[in-house]
Amino acid sequence: MVVTSQMGSPSASTNGETLLSIQDLEVSFGGFKAVNGLNLSVDRGEVRVLIGANGAGKTTTMDLISGRAKATSGKILFNGENITNWEPHRIAKSGVGRKFQIPSVFRDLTVFENMQVAVRSHRSVFQNLKWKIGNRPRMQIEEVLEKVGLVDHRFQTAKFLSHGQTQWLEIGMVLAQDPALILLDEPTAGMTTLETSKTAEIINLLKGQHTLLVVEHDMTFVRDICEIITVMHQGKKLAEGTIEAIETDPKVIEAYLGSGGISHA
Repeated sequence: MVVTSQMGSPSASTNGETLLSIQDLEVSFGGFKAVNGLNLSVDRGEVRVLIGANGAGKTTTMDLISGRAKATSGKILFNGENITNWEPHRIAKSGVGRKFQIPSVFRDLTVFENMQVAVRSHRSVFQNLKWKIGNRPRMQIEEVLEKVGLVDHRFQTAKFLSHGQTQWLEIGMVLAQDPALILLDEPTAGMTTLETSKTAEIINLLKGQHTLLVVEHDMTFVRDICEIITVMHQGKKLAEGTIEAIETDPKVIEAYLGSGGISHA
């Protein structure tokens, strides 16, 4: 289904234009290279998934892109601009949004109020809530809530949401800022099978309108949302391609030998 949105073009596929380019990226912590010469390219409108065993460097890569960690060497180009080692607020302002594994919603606010805080993005939550919201941002919030399946819960206090609904609210809060690139760190962690399926529907709805880089280990979910995956191992890109190609790649098989296979990445 193609959805026309004020928040993005109604495209349903990538156009081959590179939005994110990571070049020879490295970061060391106490002499340990958590990311070691990583090269990665993601097209505009694409959903790309990073998989790998614990300690492979997936989350650290997300930290580097979002500015929470500083690179030792290498470059991160976003929308043609070198954003390497920018401060997180500057990177966010440039169009990079991130959802963490543990949701950071305001539990005592309603779903709509959480969205209002996200749209306004004032330093003070109280100032955001005092802001008299206009018709355009209200419509924007309603549109996002429709996408993440929470429009009927708009006046529900966040602490009464299910785990899955809380995750969807945070995805909505990121969407409300209309980022060109969305970073999702294990968005299905702790979800039921039905919630995981719903999350896949949400991500597929965003495909083409936003570019998403997802860290995930649930391979059934990965199959539902993307065509190309990148496998990380010891801070480097080990392999890249379709799931079918990755599952039969000798390098991947060797790396995951004894760990339960790629399905446990």
